[in-house]
Amino acid sequence: MSDAGARSDSPGSREEGDEGVVGSRAPRALIVTLYGLYGRDRGGWMSIADLVALMADLGVDQQAVRSSIFRLKKRGLLVAEKVDRAAGYRLSPDGEAILAEGDTRIFARTRAAVGDGWLLVVFSVPEAERDKRHTLRTTLARLGLGTVGPGTWVAPAHLEPAVVEALERVGLRGFADLFVGAHVGAASVGETVAGWWDLPAMEMLYAEWVDRCAPIGARWSAGDAPDAQAFADWVDTVTAWRRLPYLDPGLPPAALPPDWTGLRAEALVAELRELLAPRARRHVDRVLARA
Repeated sequence: MSDAGARSDSPGSREEGDEGVVGSRAPRALIVTLYGLYGRDRGGWMSIADLVALMADLGVDQQAVRSSIFRLKKRGLLVAEKVDRAAGYRLSPDGEAILAEGDTRIFARTRAAVGDGWLLVVFSVPEAERDKRHTLRTTLARLGLGTVGPGTWVAPAHLEPAVVEALERVGLRGFADLFVGAHVGAASVGETVAGWWDLPAMEMLYAEWVDRCAPIGARWSAGDAPDAQAFADWVDTVTAWRRLPYLDPGLPPAALPPDWTGLRAEALVAELRELLAPRARRHVDRVLARA
């Protein structure tokens, strides 16, 4: 989502290994955000010089940038490539897939209604291949599915395509059966959802993000500042935000506690996007034009 449209404005899901703390500024997490916001509309490739210049505006020095790139390369998210004799890194196919997966989830997420139904994922992995259980659990947890019991996971029904795609990508689709249906338990949906997800922990993370980012919105609403500041604020905002829509997979508001902070957070990120994204892109275009 571009700043005016549908692709390169979305940085994708949490990079594997990011700290789970809202507001983390780990350099590698910032680099993933840069590729998601600005790298893909440049073919998925960015030169080292571009990355160093942009990260300098985020207060990260060259040594930390190079170390973080090495770690992202080692994890298979980036691949080294020269373009016109310039050294740089391109998103790997896995990196592209992870970022594409986040496009809708992060900035155009769906909030389910109770009547939309639920996706149930039941998996069975033979003992001889038990190492795949961890990969399967990690994949489902990363997508924000809740746990019903051992080997049984649940999510709003609209996540079915994302779950199928993720399981196929890691080669585990054959170990899982998927069902879509209504909740007909004796307890209310709200009580049941509270057993499937850790809602207090989720609420705390949303509140932490709002506490961190609401002052940014207030500051920009009160007056203007250089585009470089908009860039720094927007990248920080998105880096802190992009994990949260994966912890909360669009749970129905009717099944959530009253005054759910997640709804306020979604409104705030949309407000900050409108305030900051165009200015941030202007800054990036200027920096890359002279880098």
